[in-house]
Amino acid sequence: MTQPVPPDSQKWQPYKHPMPKESPPELVVPDAVPQDERIWVPVDDNVWFRPLCLSASRGYWMNLLRVRRAGVLSRHRHPQPVHGYVIKGQWRYLEHDWVATEGAYVYEAPGETHTLVVDPHVDEMITMFQVNGAMIYCDPDGHCTGYDDVFTRIAKCRAHYSAVGLGEGYVDTFIR
Repeated sequence: MTQPVPPDSQKWQPYKHPMPKESPPELVVPDAVPQDERIWVPVDDNVWFRPLCLSASRGYWMNLLRVRRAGVLSRHRHPQPVHGYVIKGQWRYLEHDWVATEGAYVYEAPGETHTLVVDPHVDEMITMFQVNGAMIYCDPDGHCTGYDDVFTRIAKCRAHYSAVGLGEGYVDTFIR
């Protein structure tokens, strides 16, 4: 049986002072997997990302990656670590013998180059990724073919949200 909380108990009192004025506001995304399809930003045919936090001040982004087709998505490397959590479906890297399945956590070490694949039996894959720094796209020999960073992701969001009627400023909700 739980005891009633004494009204003067300090642990139930909120912090009484203002937050540092330089601290940006917290970010709460109540519908991380959105019902509104316009929020998903296209990357390729049947491949989208959904921004959760675009940290321009720290150079990282949190997003959901959604894939609704089988095939190779990209070969890339990261100069900084990446964290992932598989929400739905599964995926793998050509360079490894493991499969990231629903409920799995994945840590990607800085400097590793890998090729993301979604196999034909997977109808839909959704994974939350925290990408620090950049994704550097490359050919099989490691020659750079392009990149994404938080600023290219913000630009893609602005263009997409403008085109679908949400307005380019919609992305500002996620920028910290």
